[in-house]
Amino acid sequence: MIASLPMYDRPELREQTDALWSAMRDAIRARGKIAPETLDRETETANVWRDPALILSQTCGMPWRLDLHTKAQLIGTPDYDVTGCPPGYYCSVIVVRADDPRETRAEFAKSTCAFNARDSQSGFAAWEETEFATWLQSGAHTESIKAVANGKADIAAIDAVTWKLAQRYDLEAAMLRVMETTKPTPGLPFITAKAQDSNALAEAVSEAIVSLDTVTREALSLTGFVRIPSADYLAV
Repeated sequence: MIASLPMYDRPELREQTDALWSAMRDAIRARGKIAPETLDRETETANVWRDPALILSQTCGMPWRLDLHTKAQLIGTPDYDVTGCPPGYYCSVIVVRADDPRETRAEFAKSTCAFNARDSQSGFAAWEETEFATWLQSGAHTESIKAVANGKADIAAIDAVTWKLAQRYDLEAAMLRVMETTKPTPGLPFITAKAQDSNALAEAVSEAIVSLDTVTREALSLTGFVRIPSADYLAV
């Protein structure tokens, strides 16, 4: 079996992410299922998500909507207690340089927008019909933050959970300000292969999150677990 937790797996949180997986692994095994000892951090995420041996991973809403819903199944969605969002939901923060006086998207129409990837709900799809003169693909939300801070781009949409962590760990975040936030959308779900028992895995995940100590949960900004229907992701 294979497992990964790639979406918020920052180097500074490696210990806490491993602790989360250890709790999940033990809860999964307690239900008579096979779970790998450690997370896979080497295999490309797109391949992990589509692997028939997948026991658990975390993906973005847009890949789920575009393709993964036909190849995997939802376990449920972790809740990161994002301000202004229902449990299990998140949003994007629209960031610009702190000294940029512009206040509306329209004022950035002739500017450069940094985005992490074209299959990102929070970094690309969140813009909906917004147009920019130039799009700069950065490869990661943290790189989009750096691009705006360093003047390579003027504006970016950042996953609110990533932004919370960036404010904690990345010096470039202090050079930016949040101009606005987008409407809430279902958060980044845990998924498993089609052949797995998603209900049993949901029970294991919920149990694992509750079992974490307060320090670990706070480090991960993780407060709970909810089961959002796939239809809600497909309707975004």
